[in-house]
Amino acid sequence: LLVRRYRKTYNMLFKQLIAGTVLHIDETEVKLKDGSGYIWVFASESAAVYIFRRSREGDFLRKMLKDFRGVMVTDFYSAYDGLPCLQQRCLIHLMRDMNRAILDNPFDQELQSITGSFGALLRSIVVTIDEHGLKRKYLKGHGRAVAAFFDGLAGRVFESDASKALQERLLRNRERLFTLLQHDGVPWNNNLAENAIKRIADYREDVGRSVKEAGLTEHLVLLSIYQTCRVRDISFLKFLLSREHDMDAF
Repeated sequence: LLVRRYRKTYNMLFKQLIAGTVLHIDETEVKLKDGSGYIWVFASESAAVYIFRRSREGDFLRKMLKDFRGVMVTDFYSAYDGLPCLQQRCLIHLMRDMNRAILDNPFDQELQSITGSFGALLRSIVVTIDEHGLKRKYLKGHGRAVAAFFDGLAGRVFESDASKALQERLLRNRERLFTLLQHDGVPWNNNLAENAIKRIADYREDVGRSVKEAGLTEHLVLLSIYQTCRVRDISFLKFLLSREHDMDAF
């Protein structure tokens, strides 16, 4: 009954996300009573919407996001690569992978020369963000340093496999690593989506494999409203008791 009542709210929230300037996306696997699937979350600073898909294939995103004109923030999953919108990769994911590569190759000086330069570049950008926020007029000044880093990286020849792999990865994602410098309000991490995904982790622990697709799909409608209430600092219970369907009006 609640899902029927608030399906309209759920659809309104998704339309708001598509109309926004920044959209965070993440996905995670979930086990069902009759198999498995993936839950995708679409999030911003003011809303979150969860949807269920049977596979991790991202082909559906092209149709679903065809009207999105902002910047999409994601991890490095290849399904996002071909989408026709501006993108910002999560640099925390990248730094974790760099740290792991260094631990696996502690004596690789070539690898360290790449990670050291990239780390210094990112730290200078984060300092600017800490001082001025995610403002283009302050961040665009780092554009020359970013261009110099990539130009230098492209011109080098490496011997170790780890450094070659990192070089190739950075150059392949060159246009998606520092989009934040040219736009207001684009973060360098995907924390909004990752925090929303934590609700799914809690749900998995509660239900195990006892839920079917129909029940999960209904649950995600209410979970979307619940998570949106959380990010807006609104009482979920009070919103339901108000019988309001438009969260902005509430």
